[in-house]
Amino acid sequence: MNKKDLGLLVLILVVGIGVFLRNPRFLSAENLANTANLIGLFGIFSIAQGFVIITGGIELSVGSMIALLGVLFVDMVGRLGVPWPLALMIIIVLGLLLGLAHGLLITKLKMQPFVVTLCGLLIYRGLARGYTADATAGFPFGSEYPGLDFFVARPFGVPTSVFVLAIVGIVTWVVLHRSVFGRYLFAVGKNEEAARYSGIRTERVVAAAYIISGGLAGLSAIYLAMYTRSISPASHGNFYELYGIAAAVLGGCSLRGGEGSILGIVLGAILLQILQNLVNLLGIPSSLNFAVMGGVILIGVVADQQLTRLRERRSRR
Repeated sequence: MNKKDLGLLVLILVVGIGVFLRNPRFLSAENLANTANLIGLFGIFSIAQGFVIITGGIELSVGSMIALLGVLFVDMVGRLGVPWPLALMIIIVLGLLLGLAHGLLITKLKMQPFVVTLCGLLIYRGLARGYTADATAGFPFGSEYPGLDFFVARPFGVPTSVFVLAIVGIVTWVVLHRSVFGRYLFAVGKNEEAARYSGIRTERVVAAAYIISGGLAGLSAIYLAMYTRSISPASHGNFYELYGIAAAVLGGCSLRGGEGSILGIVLGAILLQILQNLVNLLGIPSSLNFAVMGGVILIGVVADQQLTRLRERRSRR
């Protein structure tokens, strides 16, 4: 655990204690389970966002992608009768393909990540709304799908999303911090041109980051579809991309690329959920959640810039 992660952990504990002192219900079993479930749900696509940000890119279409893939999953299982394990695999493969499309547009056509993913945000949202004719997609009343309740189960009182986040976190931690590919990601984010001259196939590395992001977005789409049980394509997943960016920035990912850690991203997701829980427990209007996220991103970027300047001054001495 580096200094950034340790500082974030201390901040989480301080904020958590502060919330508990204002409202003891914060540590109730039900509230902790609900908060843990949301941490699991949002933490998965926050890690996806982190991979892209480390390369110096950005992924603005996560929320719309989750809406589109969620609608398709619910429709395949609920209306078309596709066995849910097959539907799950199809959705994750579709997420990987969407990520591949983003990666190819950015690396082969040299388009800016902001433009590519902004277009994706609009296209996927429009497709989701068009597919359902702007109607809410949901499972038929009284329908049962053996095994599908895994996504909403709470063994030993702990939501399965937490276990899945832990597995995803461990796998991606190994990929990012203990593999050659991970070193390539950081190198590309630090200086793509220098990485290319050193023999790294930068286009493949960047494309792989978007593919990983798309696959994790597909997994998140399934979990969030089961969490809500019905999907309004016009609003489902709105601003989730901002949540992922905020969690990544809080976790130490620099928007310039080349920095970040999986543990930091998970801690960032935890802190954001605690802050949102604080808003709910104190009776503050939920609309202020967006103000909280915006403030968090702003503070994270300012802090990152100041730390970078401080390191540069020290290196000159």
